[in-house]
Amino acid sequence: MMPAAGRSTLAAVALILSGCLGATTSSPAPVNQTTQGSWASLATMPTPRQEVAVAALRGHVWVIGGFGSTGEPTATVESYDPASNAWTARAPLPVVIHHAAAAAVDNRLFVLGGYTGGRMSWEPIGDAWEWSEARGAWETRTPMPTPRGALAAAVLNGRIHALGGSQRDALNAHEVYDPATNAWRRASAMPTARDHLAAVAFRGQVWALGGRTSFLGTQYANVEIYDAAADGWRTGAPLPRGRGGLATAALPDRVFVFGGEAPFRIFEANEMYEPAGDRWIAMAPLPTPRHGIGAAVIGGRIYIPGGGREPGLAVTAINEVYTP
Repeated sequence: MMPAAGRSTLAAVALILSGCLGATTSSPAPVNQTTQGSWASLATMPTPRQEVAVAALRGHVWVIGGFGSTGEPTATVESYDPASNAWTARAPLPVVIHHAAAAAVDNRLFVLGGYTGGRMSWEPIGDAWEWSEARGAWETRTPMPTPRGALAAAVLNGRIHALGGSQRDALNAHEVYDPATNAWRRASAMPTARDHLAAVAFRGQVWALGGRTSFLGTQYANVEIYDAAADGWRTGAPLPRGRGGLATAALPDRVFVFGGEAPFRIFEANEMYEPAGDRWIAMAPLPTPRHGIGAAVIGGRIYIPGGGREPGLAVTAINEVYTP
């Protein structure tokens, strides 16, 4: 979906493009000849949606907010249990929200930022919430210094790094939340301002991957890697193709990126970063090409629920899992 906030005309463009067909784009990376991994389809989400926030908490996959089938944002929260292949409805967020970020720290789940308002009135917010298991409700936390949607979040050393996003234009904001003190601090800004990016912690560093300036603007293949000890960034091996709306996940020895969109194109790509060769390799593609997604790792498997099946608005309830 579009990165503009407030009442920008870009939001109207997104709705004009809603459901428009786009070419499915495969990965141009070299194919892994050893093993491609495998996909399986699981119980579908009760509520089809895209531009969701996704996180793993206590062995469950949580899917938060997003756009519903009418293009209106939702406060819906649902969690998936891989053990029973079943979904549970959770207490909704305090406000309707889309393009938020979610992250779990030591069995505590947080939701950050996003856009609220109706489908033609995208208002960036800096709100932060924490799930209270005891109360079965969401509790407010100190808001982000920079309100924004279409951001990404990664957890490193017990702290949440909130990266990029947009208000009306793409941002290079980098703010760090400490759940122990309920406080934020600013860190070294990303070298590239972008929204609709993905972020993950890998081998003691934060990776910021892909993203864009706008739906019709620059689509980044950039991979930028943050060293918290030095409060500095370096450039990593770029993605095989630039796009926004992608998802990422890390296992102990590798990083994966999934899906995404670019103007009039939807991606089925599943690409793995190979540290030994400092390169990206094509793995088994997404069975259902999607954007506006998130990924959650449980037991070494990567879960990708929901998303948009075409550029623009094209929600789905698909729930697929990848076993590397």
